Amino acid sequence: MNLPLYLLAQVAPFELPPLPYAAHALEPAIDRLTMTIHHEKHHQAYVNNLNRALAGHPEANELTLRELLRAPGRFGLTVRYNAGAHFNHTLFWECLAPTGQGGTPRGPLAAALQAAFGGLAAFQEQFREVMLTRYEAGWIWLMADARGQLAITVTLWQDNPLMGDEAVPPAEQGTPLLGLDVYEHAYYLQYQSRRAEYVTAFWQVVNWRVVADRYAQATSHTP
Repeated sequence: MNLPLYLLAQVAPFELPPLPYAAHALEPAIDRLTMTIHHEKHHQAYVNNLNRALAGHPEANELTLRELLRAPGRFGLTVRYNAGAHFNHTLFWECLAPTGQGGTPRGPLAAALQAAFGGLAAFQEQFREVMLTRYEAGWIWLMADARGQLAITVTLWQDNPLMGDEAVPPAEQGTPLLGLDVYEHAYYLQYQSRRAEYVTAFWQVVNWRVVADRYAQATSHTP
């Protein structure tokens, strides 16, 4: 079910998926109140807005979320934004694990991080620098490109590497493996303007087993 495949295959009306852990399970890295508001208020609003927007496009009723993401401009900005947000947040919840349970990169993923960045620590530092030099609302991703090579990329608003158009150029397209939400609602209650602390805490709760599974899936058909 990684990527998350079950979500990509869904059609409207979409539903808010439950968190795969208790709202307090990521403390102290991410507090219960932030998780509850982020999931039950923000993510739920994206789902509601997506369903409401799609109600005006009956021709989209049979399209899966994957198909909506692959043609992001087809039904207008509201569908694009909320379809992206629904996918991004579901992937984000699955990127995380209760404190101390996320493991470490191993096997092919560890080797790929070494080849692309010089190892996990170097990747984390580069990821951190990308975040601290970007102040627009959006997401930072670890993705695998069509050749299975890893890269860090940034998308604005609720776009993601699965989308393919002028807003997400070919060099930034691929399979998202790990995403960090850099909208203020993801961290501001707990960290205020201390973005460096937020990204440091993020590494404490990354679910590397899920990321490794996504990488294996993304590279299973690469040359």
